[in-house]
Amino acid sequence: MVEIKQYYLKPTDLVPNSPRPLLHYKNVFARNPATNHCDHTKVWNSFTKNDWDVQWIVRYGPTQLSHYHSQAHECMAVLSGTATIRFGVADTSEDLEENSWGSAWEEGGIELVAEAGDIFVIPSGVSHKTYNTKPEAIFTLLTPGDGHGIEADDPQKALEEVELSGFTMLGAYNGGKWDFIQNGGDYENVWSVAKPEKDPVFGASGGLLKLWRGSGAPVQESSDKIARARL
Repeated sequence: MVEIKQYYLKPTDLVPNSPRPLLHYKNVFARNPATNHCDHTKVWNSFTKNDWDVQWIVRYGPTQLSHYHSQAHECMAVLSGTATIRFGVADTSEDLEENSWGSAWEEGGIELVAEAGDIFVIPSGVSHKTYNTKPEAIFTLLTPGDGHGIEADDPQKALEEVELSGFTMLGAYNGGKWDFIQNGGDYENVWSVAKPEKDPVFGASGGLLKLWRGSGAPVQESSDKIARARL
């Protein structure tokens, strides 16, 4: 049975976060007992049929900069390995050592363990940073293209040819193109990205459709309330 955990992350001085909760789905995709990896083509099929645009598979390095997406909601599926993902706060230094294992980030936020079979549905505006990846590896984009789409005549076949190793995730988006913003931005515009019409796993029958407020229209009422909470 899929377990869905919700986390509400308020805006900070540096990142908008969202009036909609971050969703962590546990036990979504089965792991191959021999490799402990998920079948990434099954993940692709689920997301694609539910109108989430799969754009990359990445093998992560030890850490990365905290960032958020201002124009799209993101769904990340863990295919192999384990890592820690910090949500809801910005880095306060460009030094990767300090902003990962030191103290160079904002107060607050949450840290979640990510393991194969999990997915994270991340509302636009919610900051995230993947670090402490196991097995250790060098950051590599494993799919053809620049990470903004699978550049192949047959994307599914291209995914079938990807060999998983280290900590890998597959990323899909809904609402617009992804960008990489470390801090700042127009909070109200970020909060106005429309609610998806389908959940990446449950389609039109559950998941974010039940757990995120509003319809496909911008979340103006909620964003007004959360904006006032910052004052």
